[in-house]
Formats: sequence, C-alpha cells, structure tokens
Amino acid sequence: MRDVRIWGSRGLGMAARGLVWTVVLVLCSPKLLGMVFMDNRLSIEMSGRVKRGWVWNQFFVVEEYTGTEPLYVGKIHSDSDEGDGSIKYTISGEGAGSIFIIDELSGDIHATERLDREHKTFYTLRAQARDRHTDRLLEPESEFVIKVQDINDSEPRFLQAPYIGSVAELSPVGTSVMVVSAWDADDPAYGSSARVVYSVLDGETHFTVDSKTGVIRTAVSDLDRESQDRYDLVIQAKDMAGQLGGLSGSTTVTIVITDVNDNPPRFPQKLYQFSMAESAPVGSVIGRVKAEDADVGENTDMFYQIQQQEMGAIFKVTTDSVTQEAVLSIIKPLDFETQKEHSLVLEAQNRFVDPRFTDLGTFRDQAIVKVSVLDVDEPPKFQPLDGIIEVPEDAHIGSVIGAITAIDPDKANNPISYTLNRTSDDGIFEIDVESGEIRITKALDRETSGWHNLTVQAHETGDPLKVSFLSLRIRILDVNDNPPELATPHESSVCEDALPGQLIQTISVVDRDEPMGGHRFYFRLAPESTAEHHFTLVNVKDNTASVHTHEMPFNRRAQDMFILPILVVDSGTPALSSTGTLTIRVCGCDSSGTVQSCNTTAYVMAGSLSPGALIALLVCVLILVVLILLILALKRHHQGHLTSEEDEDMRDNVIKYNDEGGGEQDTEAYDMSALRSLYNFSDGSEAGGDSSLASQRHPLPQWFPGAELDFSLFKDYISRKVRLADQDSTVPPYDSFQTYAFEGSGSSAASLSSISSWSTSSEQDFSQLGSWGPRFRQLAALYAGHRGQEESPGS
Repeated sequence: MRDVRIWGSRGLGMAARGLVWTVVLVLCSPKLLGMVFMDNRLSIEMSGRVKRGWVWNQFFVVEEYTGTEPLYVGKIHSDSDEGDGSIKYTISGEGAGSIFIIDELSGDIHATERLDREHKTFYTLRAQARDRHTDRLLEPESEFVIKVQDINDSEPRFLQAPYIGSVAELSPVGTSVMVVSAWDADDPAYGSSARVVYSVLDGETHFTVDSKTGVIRTAVSDLDRESQDRYDLVIQAKDMAGQLGGLSGSTTVTIVITDVNDNPPRFPQKLYQFSMAESAPVGSVIGRVKAEDADVGENTDMFYQIQQQEMGAIFKVTTDSVTQEAVLSIIKPLDFETQKEHSLVLEAQNRFVDPRFTDLGTFRDQAIVKVSVLDVDEPPKFQPLDGIIEVPEDAHIGSVIGAITAIDPDKANNPISYTLNRTSDDGIFEIDVESGEIRITKALDRETSGWHNLTVQAHETGDPLKVSFLSLRIRILDVNDNPPELATPHESSVCEDALPGQLIQTISVVDRDEPMGGHRFYFRLAPESTAEHHFTLVNVKDNTASVHTHEMPFNRRAQDMFILPILVVDSGTPALSSTGTLTIRVCGCDSSGTVQSCNTTAYVMAGSLSPGALIALLVCVLILVVLILLILALKRHHQGHLTSEEDEDMRDNVIKYNDEGGGEQDTEAYDMSALRSLYNFSDGSEAGGDSSLASQRHPLPQWFPGAELDFSLFKDYISRKVRLADQDSTVPPYDSFQTYAFEGSGSSAASLSSISSWSTSSEQDFSQLGSWGPRFRQLAALYAGHRGQEESPGS
C-alpha cells in the first residue's frame, strides 16, 4: 500500500491552514480491491511550482465488496493536526455511523456494509474537525460525496415478457414482426456492463433478431399458417457487448401466423345426389352442399351459383352465412312425367380474393349435383283457361257458357269428375260431372251482380281424396234492359212574371245499364202534354235537357201548377224509353227574382198583412209566453217558502212544550202529544199519528233532590231531532237553544220539569196534583186515573 498526500496550498513550502484531503490508492494485483479518486483535476507545472486548481469533494467505492474487514474509503486530515490527539474528526449525513464510520484520531473512513449501486448510487456526507477538549469547530464544515463504483453484477431482464406477436403468412423475408427490449440495472456510463446484444437461441431457422435494436424479422418467405400457425422463439440478451464473461437473460416470444386468402374453396367430392318428390311445394329445400376452405375468418366466405341457365329456372342456390353451406331449393314444381332427373353444375367461389395470390390458381371449384324426381300419385291438373269467361246477361237458362278440363298427370290417367263449391255460385250455375261444361240455371242480372266467382273441384273418379281446385271468374256483359229515368228533383218553380226563354230547370237522367260506347239520351215533350204553349224543351249534348219558358205569360190565380210530361229515349239496341213528369209551380217573386210564395192562400194573405205586421204579431206572442213562465216561477217559489214556515212552526210547537196555557179549559194552547213524544223515540210511534200517542200515557216523573242527574235521555232526544233535521233536505237550516231551570228544593211544588226526574224504580204519588188548583185538575185526572188503573190489575 502506498499513501500519497496532496496539499491544497499555494506552494509546497507553504502550509496553509485548512483540511488536508488524503488520497489513498490501494493497489493489489491482480484484483483492484479499493479505489478513491478526486473528482476534479490536479495540474502541476513542470517548473516545480504547484498551481492551486483543484477542489476536493468526491470519493469512489467499489460495490458488492465481499471482504471480512471494513472497506477503507479514504482519510480526512487537518493541517493544524500535530499528531497529539487534540483534534477529533467526525462525519454526518447519509449512512454516517451505520454504513460509514471514521476514526476520530486518524480521520480514516471505512465502509462497514456491502454497498449496491443499483440500490443507491452515491452518499452525501459532511466532515468536521473539532477540538477534542472544547468540542470547538476548528475548520469550516466540508461536504463531500462517496459514489458507489459499478461492477457487472446485474443480468439483462425483459420487463415486458411474455411477448406475443403476429405476422401474415407468406410474408417476404425481412418483414418486421415485433421489437423486444431488455434492461440492465448496471451503470451504462461505466464500461460495458450495460451494453446489451440480442440473439436467437431457438427458432433461428424462421426468424432473426437485430443484435442492437431487438427487432425480430422473418428469415423465410414460405411461412404457411395451414402448416404451422405459431412459433415459439427464445431470445437472449447478453451484457458486456456479448463478450465472454458477460451476464445474460432470455425470454420466450410467441409469433402467431395470421391467415391470408391463399387457398381456394374445394368440394370434398365432385358428385352429389339428392331426390325430391314431384309433389314438393315451391321453396322446398333439396339439400345442402359445402365446399371446404383451409383459410379462416372472412377468407372462407364464399358464394355458390348454378352454371346452367335452364337449371337456374327450376332450382335456386343460396349461401348460409353462418355455415357457408350451399342451400339448394326448387323454385318451380317438379314433374316426374316430364323429367325424371335433373343435373346441374354448382360452382363455389371466394367472396374476397387477394390479388397478390392470383398466381396460385383460380379461387373457385365446381361439383355436379343430380336431383332425382320421385313419382307420386298426384291430383288432377287443370288445363289453363284463356282469361275470364264472359256471358251476356240475357243468356237463356241452360246455356253452356264454358267448359273446364282437367287431366290425371299420372300414368294411370284415371277419369276426372267435376263439382262446384256450392258456397260460391249461389245456385246460378251448374257443371257437368263428366264433361266439365258450365251451364246457367237461373236468370242473370248484371245490375244485381256483375261478377261471379266459382270454385271448381276436380277429383279422380276412383280416388276422391285426390282433389284439385280452380278459381273461376265469370263476367256478366250488359244488355240494354233498363230504360232511362229522370233524376231527382222532379219539381221546379217559375216566377209569374218570368220572361220568355228563361231557363227553369236542367233535367238529367239515370240508366242502370252500361253500354260499351257510353250513354246517349234524347229528350222531348210527351204527346199528351198540354203545357207546350208555356214551356219548351231543349236537348243538351251532355245527356241533359233544359226547360225554358215560352211566349205565353203565366197567371197564378188562373193556374198555379203545371204538369210537364217528358219522354226520355236511350241509344241502346233495342232503344228503351220512359216518361217522367216535372211539376212546375207558378210563384210570386220580388223585383230581384227571389221566390216569395208559391200558393194562392199566401197570395190572398199577402194582400191584407204586410211583413211588418207579421213581425209585430210574433213579438207579442213571444212576450206573452215569457210572462206566463215568470208567473209560474214566482208561484212555485212562494209555495216553497210557505212549506218552510210550516216546518218551523211545528218545530217550535215541539220544543215549547212547557207553556201552562190559559187554564184548565184551555186545551188548544199546545199539543199534549208533543210532551208524550219525549218518552217514545221509536219510528213506529212517530208514524202512528195522534191516535197512537193518545193511547200511550206514561206516569209523570217527580224530581228528587240530591239524586244523581242523568241527562242521557235528553241528549238522545236532542240527537234524534238533529239527525231528523239533517236528513230533511227540504227544510232550511234552523238553530234552537232552550234552557231548563231547576226550581230548587225550597219550592213547595218542587220542579215541574220531567227532563231529569225520570224514574222507573220509585213509587210516585200523583194525588197531590189535585191540591194544586183548578189549573192542574185535568192533569191530576190523567195521571191519578192512570195510577189507579195500574194498581187494580195488581190487586
């Protein structure tokens, strides 16, 4: 070991005060155990004079030291240290006292733990020189850094593993597939510890990797997905630029070969055979055929077509989008007797063709499909008719209007029988069972029904279950069998002072017939007409006629109505005619030509009453009606008011039951039944009238001083009356409040009230009522007599 001291002074002979940093080089051969360097430069002139051009602040320590003794890092020394032990050296900062320790006397710094640059690259510490006795800081505190020197102790790692890439099959050589990247934790700025190179350990036959960039490329151009659809490569990353002794790491890269449309569709067999019964309905599926395609995805999409044009008129082929199968069906009925077998060429073709691979061949394939028609016992077949059967409506009953023909398509050629569906012909037509001739059985009328729909049934004579149906339309042709008739209205009017040639009415006609060439009508006055001197009839080209006034004037008093017979003739063969009458009334009109009246009675009245007088008469009648209605309303209101007062009087008579009246002979002051009704609240007693009330007499209760008061009876009475009043919707609201006073125990007569003195358990003596005077004589006779009657049955 060799120590080298470098003093930071102006000259070698001048010792300036300050810290002296000692650089210690520990050289061991062949392995370098420890190194401590200055980070800044030191320049020495050749003349012997030392320039002050360095600043100390950094040490270097090798990582992963495996020795048993602490690793010597460096030494700090003060120029004031005379070696007598009076100066104490200390450090502080990151790792001070734990990772790094210092000898207080010598200033030697050692590392006590194994350092890892990948965990921490440097440590910042501060150095102090203090007086051992006073702990006074002798030099300013100085900061320095200890950097951990890297060694190649970390292998490259693929952080994004596993890798999965893809490349299309048949890609050219050098096609980029993907990029792999490895990371080395060592210091890239020191040596080649972090310089990584890539190589293929497994799979180099089909793929290569760029040693510097890690780009994986194809090494061949014949990658075939159908042969092998994936490759697993092992890629290695090695540091130290791949030199011997470098560390390495590896990863697996999966490369998937994607599909391209490089395979045409192929039928597994060249001949397919199917069979179908001739009775199969149109649209029936014959079978399914599928061409195989080694590709996947949309590259397998295909379509099918029939090559022969004549077969395309009988069969149809569609493609099942899910299974890519050809679905063969019929679009025209098959006939065993006509053709027993059909042979068609079916072609399959890819829907999407890649032009890059057209040199590989045609992307289509063909196969032959044979369809055998199976014979079945078919129902009869109708021979086609030429359109619609037309029959004139005057055809005679029994006439033949047409014939239906049906044949048995089978080889047996059985005879055919014909019938009509009776729900469709209304019994107007019939059909011959053997010949199929259709005859008329009833008279035809086009105006009633212009069309007839028949359903003809044809079945084999020996097998009624083999039935066929034919819908037949029969059109009834028109003949001229309905005369024209005048259209409504059949009445008109003319002013008495009408001028000659004035238009009175335009006449139109209706005809139920429909001739082929259209209608054409002719009008003229009937020979029996007597009004030709007053009216003329003019034919118009639009199948109408106009009635005009003639030269002779009108006199309403002499004749107020004319009957004008009009003869209408059509243009049919034979020509038909009818006579209609037009009633024309002579009316009185004002100066503007407006009709005022059309009868002689109105004419007479018009001379005596003017329009103003008629209006005044109507107003008077209206006023009279309003007065009558008002009187009736007032009378109804007055009757309702009287009914309310009567109800109030009855209510007052009920509640004012304690009026003494004018003496014992006065029995009209109040109704005694009102008092008795206090003790009878049943509906039957109220509805029974005075006779029932008079027959029900109750003893008069007597007041007993000091007894417990029971007002429940009174409350029930009031509640009952309130309910009755509430239920009567015709009586106006009525409120009443009555006060019942107790006379007190000092009264010789006690209380006359029976409201709170009702008793059913005590014996009552009414004989004292006779001593109360003449006013109570009748009352005493009533209750004293009632008491005597009760005692007699008991005895």
